[in-house]
Amino acid sequence: METANNLEIVHDVFPYLQVYKNGTIKRLVGTEFTAATYDPQTGVSSKDVSVNPKTGISARIYRPNSSTKGKKLPLVVYFHGGAFCISSVADPKYHDSLNVFVSKANVVLVSVDYRLAPEHPLPAAYDDSWSVLKWVAAHNSKQGSEVWLKELVDFDSVFLAGDSAGANISHFTAIRAGESDEGNLLGVKISGMVMICPYFWGEEPIGIEIQDPVRKSMVDKWWEFVCPSNKGNNDPLINPFVDEAPNLEGVACDRVLVCVAEMDILRDRGILYYESLMKSQWKGKVEMIETKGEDHVFHIFNPNSEKALDLVKIWAAFINEKN
Repeated sequence: METANNLEIVHDVFPYLQVYKNGTIKRLVGTEFTAATYDPQTGVSSKDVSVNPKTGISARIYRPNSSTKGKKLPLVVYFHGGAFCISSVADPKYHDSLNVFVSKANVVLVSVDYRLAPEHPLPAAYDDSWSVLKWVAAHNSKQGSEVWLKELVDFDSVFLAGDSAGANISHFTAIRAGESDEGNLLGVKISGMVMICPYFWGEEPIGIEIQDPVRKSMVDKWWEFVCPSNKGNNDPLINPFVDEAPNLEGVACDRVLVCVAEMDILRDRGILYYESLMKSQWKGKVEMIETKGEDHVFHIFNPNSEKALDLVKIWAAFINEKN
């Protein structure tokens, strides 16, 4: 029988999860499950695949069912959000929004089911995401066995995309792809990156954070929980603008789209990422859009709303733009 002492909450990571003294982790959101299947509303099919049975890393693959008449499609490797500690590829909110994305953009999409903190402390999420990208890229050299990737994908048009923590993962995956040894192992060039409400942070408040100390304090606790270190919220993994962070010029793609939302507490970090990339020695093209009157990752809560669909159209145009 559990004692009252063991049921004491030792970590309350609002609004995501609670950790009890006996080690039990209670996730408060992001635990729902929906199966991969054919979606009649969008005409998109999906299925789950195992990437590494030893570690349990998997992915959910989406494809449009419309006839492409032999034409190869762009590939999007997508990293979901959730502050590194909640959600999954089976989360109905992500599943529904990605069905819409795949339908509107006419792409093949691989949604990465990386392992979560605190059971799997960082950098597990980054390493898992890199492993899935390598697994995907192997199909370009005929080493993979997944039919949808082998038959449908144009490996000259590969994009990274993610929201919140997933956008953070996208950035560091692109940095890793730019490192000579790692990039050579990948064997695929990344065409572009879509950063949606990116989760970056820092010790000193900027912009909207200055006027909102309550939410600032809440976000401070997220990173301190998933990545406890003496660097706090100036850890280079959450603050890519500190001196010890990898240079932004190492982002291994030619085009980046940064999407922010006006009411989002993380908005100004996304703007700073855009501005810093513009000022860096990076040779690519970066664009930024801001959705007025909306908050953090609003598109996944109502993927068929007018503003969410407008955002998806922008992603689709970005991905399908011909250089």
